[in-house]
Amino acid sequence: MDSYQNVDLRVVSFDVPPQEILSKDSVTVAVDAVVYYKIYNATMAIINVQNASRSTRLLAQTTLRNVLGTRSLSEILSERETISHSIQSTLDVATDPWGVKVERVEVKDVRLPQQLQRAMAAEAEAAREARAKVIAAEGEMNASRALKEAAEVIAESPQALQLRYLQTLSAISAEKNSTIIFPLPIELLNSLARKGES
Repeated sequence: MDSYQNVDLRVVSFDVPPQEILSKDSVTVAVDAVVYYKIYNATMAIINVQNASRSTRLLAQTTLRNVLGTRSLSEILSERETISHSIQSTLDVATDPWGVKVERVEVKDVRLPQQLQRAMAAEAEAAREARAKVIAAEGEMNASRALKEAAEVIAESPQALQLRYLQTLSAISAEKNSTIIFPLPIELLNSLARKGES
């Protein structure tokens, strides 16, 4: 035996440094990840590749860029788990001849340019305002319908109008006002005017 080399067969993790990636819809994002792998065949890891650990790290960087370059920004933001599995399986196939098993890949952080963050925040705010306006309009419409129905009920029954009139007077008198104006129905004024003329 001329020489020997120690090979660690435990699961090892490393951080993939932030990679500048141009997404499918031409947005530049910085993405980093963490990769968990282990050497399952020490002989292959020594004979088939010069430095299995370094080669796996470099391959992880390029694979991250390649996989994310085929996705749109919305996919990158919403489908992290699917993307992580895709990167893991691609890496696992590529490192298998080296005796390396890629156990897991996690996309850690997706950083957007400041301009894009502001634009997305403004878009989200506009969407919230639009929803609030729709809700307010629906409330106005429901209130208008209720008023219309109340007006129809009152129109069918003059006693209902008189009852509402008395309820309003009761509410006004409960307040601490020193002056209360009693509106008189027009019919009463007309009858008083006729009596005054005769």
